[in-house]
Amino acid sequence: MTEDIKTTLWKSADKLRAQMDAAEYKHIVLGLIFLKYISDKFGAQQEKIRQMVSDPSSDYFISEDPDDYQSELEERDYYIQDNVFWVPQDARWEKLRAQAKQPDIGSIIDNAMTSIENENSSLRGKLDKRFGRAQLNQGVLGELIDLISTIGFGSKYDESDLLGEVYEYFLGQFASAEGKKGGQFYTPSHVVKTLVAVLSPTSGRVYDPCCGSGGMFVQSERFVKAHGGRVDDISIYGQESNPTTWRLAAMNLAIRGFAADLGKEPGDTFARDQFPDVKFDYIMANPPFNISDWGGEKYGGDVRWQFGRPPVGNANYAWLQHMLWKLRPGGQAGVVLANGSMSSNTSGEGDIREAMVRGDVVEVMVALPGQLFLNTQIPVCLWFLANDKTANGRDRKGETLFIDARQLGTMETRVLKVFTDEDIAKIADTVQSWKTGKVYEDVTGFCKSASLEEIERNGFSLTPGRYVGASADEIDLEPFPEKLNRLAQSLEKLGDESKTLDKKITVILGSFSS
Repeated sequence: MTEDIKTTLWKSADKLRAQMDAAEYKHIVLGLIFLKYISDKFGAQQEKIRQMVSDPSSDYFISEDPDDYQSELEERDYYIQDNVFWVPQDARWEKLRAQAKQPDIGSIIDNAMTSIENENSSLRGKLDKRFGRAQLNQGVLGELIDLISTIGFGSKYDESDLLGEVYEYFLGQFASAEGKKGGQFYTPSHVVKTLVAVLSPTSGRVYDPCCGSGGMFVQSERFVKAHGGRVDDISIYGQESNPTTWRLAAMNLAIRGFAADLGKEPGDTFARDQFPDVKFDYIMANPPFNISDWGGEKYGGDVRWQFGRPPVGNANYAWLQHMLWKLRPGGQAGVVLANGSMSSNTSGEGDIREAMVRGDVVEVMVALPGQLFLNTQIPVCLWFLANDKTANGRDRKGETLFIDARQLGTMETRVLKVFTDEDIAKIADTVQSWKTGKVYEDVTGFCKSASLEEIERNGFSLTPGRYVGASADEIDLEPFPEKLNRLAQSLEKLGDESKTLDKKITVILGSFSS
């Protein structure tokens, strides 16, 4: 049912976009969803206070007469103590909705955002204030407010949960609408779920050094809840260099009720680490692939380069080493990178990779199929790193697990493939059984536990296909002479069909010229 609601809302909102670019429009729509969320939470808390102060059996009873307790409903402490954002009267949703048809509604919303920031220090500088200058047709902003006002549906749904789901769904839809640019702020949820399922974060500090809109954290929360844990047991830290994406993440996490630390400001992770003295239990990231303008020339003797200085023209090994440096003893990291990172020898990358393998920090390598991302069709891989292979399972020193998951996934559209829950479980269960040593077996074509010696024989390439071999489905049993003869006959047949088509085209063109 909620899927229908989200789809209907998206179609309705997107219909109002007209000629406005999705990259700009998303901040308008997501900003309004955030306003609705914090106003709904405020309203729910206010109703809770009303019941307390008007119930004669309550310890907080004041009076049954609303005139006597009305001022109590505006007492900030009742909200702050329960971690509910204080929403000034002029910023409350119903107040904005009443003014939705006014020509200056954009400026009114900007002022509401400013007053919310002023009243809540954790939101200061994190809300988008572009409504007044938005290039929307007359009345569209009012229509959007009316549309978003329909989210809630009384007691049938938990409004905050539904608003969170709508926010996340819209993030994905906007990423799809933006195409390549959308990938800068959004990692497909099924890829994130795979990272989370393998790492299994249940407590401790979770960090994403290029957090985009915060998807890693949302899936971590869901994982903890699904496994009977308490979300309060994990602490969330993120960094993002793009200011507008940083704001998206702040709103996304606020909707989830997370007390996340996204740093004092948006900033480049290599140049301005927002958490220089903090180490983490889990790190999950989808850094931009193969970026050349990361400022590598500035970090010659950086303490993070324990396995070798990354090439100035490619940041892949800078990201990997930054994350290793940020792990606490026994910590684990999962990183999405382009496939080239597994075998490239450009500018010393092969030497760094060899040093990492010899340093025993590469735990699991997973090759993924292509078409999993909105912004690139290239196949990608997952690196799982650990600085202590005796932690989180049996002693795995000197071993690396290789998984070839290129045959997994289902085409959702003509150009986009997704992992099902079964696909994700297959990968995660394989890693878990290997770590614990319980019922793990190498499976030809899918997984292989390789020793340092085997990796050395393969020139320190970390491409899983080199280790797992070919599955029975992939092994070609047709004798070569027979295959050659069959293909030759097929080629001859195609040649004959081509000649026939050429003759038909010549006849058609001749009829036009006459």
